[in-house]
Amino acid sequence: MNIRSLTRGDGVVIGAAVLLLIASFLDLYSFDNVPDSVDLPMLWGSGPVVFSVVLAGIIGAALVVVSRGLPQAPKVAGIELGQFGAAFTVFAAWSALGNIFDVTGGYDNIEGSNEDLLPSPGIGLIIALIATLLMAAAAIATPLIPALKGALVPAPRPAAPQPYGAQPPGGYGYPGAQQPGGYGQPQPGQPYGGQPQPQQAQAQSPQPPAGDFSPFWFAVPVPRPLFAEDGSPTPIAELAPGTWYLAVEQRGAALVAQTQDGRRGVLQDTSGIQRG
Repeated sequence: MNIRSLTRGDGVVIGAAVLLLIASFLDLYSFDNVPDSVDLPMLWGSGPVVFSVVLAGIIGAALVVVSRGLPQAPKVAGIELGQFGAAFTVFAAWSALGNIFDVTGGYDNIEGSNEDLLPSPGIGLIIALIATLLMAAAAIATPLIPALKGALVPAPRPAAPQPYGAQPPGGYGYPGAQQPGGYGQPQPGQPYGGQPQPQQAQAQSPQPPAGDFSPFWFAVPVPRPLFAEDGSPTPIAELAPGTWYLAVEQRGAALVAQTQDGRRGVLQDTSGIQRG
C-alpha cells in the first residue's frame, strides 16, 4: 500500500474514523437531573448503534482508504472497493441520524410511558453523528473536488544534482538514482543513458544538443493511469503521487514514462506534473 497515493479527502476520512472511535466510548444517553455518579452506557452498550454506526463507519473508512492506496482497486460484483466503502459511510451517517431522533428505539411509543424519564442523545451519539457526516461527505466529494484530490503526503523535493561524473546515492524512484545492474538513469540536466565514461568526461557536455528531448524525472499531483505504448485503452499501471518517474520520450502532449519495475507506458494526462 502506497500512502503517497492518499489524498486530502482520505485524510478527512481517516480523521473522522478516529473521531468516531473516540465517540464510541462516550455516553449513549443523557438524562436531566441525573447525578454524575450514575454510570450511563456508552455506544458499545447498544448493539444496533455498534453495528449500524460505529462498525459500519469504521469499515467504510477502511475500505475507502485501502482502495486508494492500492495500485489497482479491487472490485466486488463489478463495483470498486472504494465505492462499497463510501456506501458504508453513508449508511453509518443515516443510522446515526436515526438514533439521534429516536434514541430510545421506540420505547417512548409505549402507552403510559413517562416522558420526563426518557433519555436524550448523549455526547457520544452526537459526536458519532458529526463524525459519520464528515466521513460520508469526504468519501463522496473527494473524486469531485480538486482541493480534496490533492496528495495528502506531498512529494519530497528532488535531490540536489550531483557533480557531473559523481556516483549518485540511493535507489530508483527519485532524481539522481540508479537502477540495479549498473544501468544508470539520468540526473536532472544529464543525458539519458547514465554517467559518461571517465575518458569521455572532459569531452562531453552534461546538456543534450539543443532541440533534442532530454529525459527527466517527474511526479504526478494525483493518481494517473499509464497506458500501453501500442495504444491499448487498458492501463498497464497507475502512477502514484509522491513517487518520481522517468520520462524517456515525448509524444505530442503525452510522455512515455518508465516505472520502478522497468515497465514503459504512455502518460496521456501531463497537467500539473512536477519536474525534478
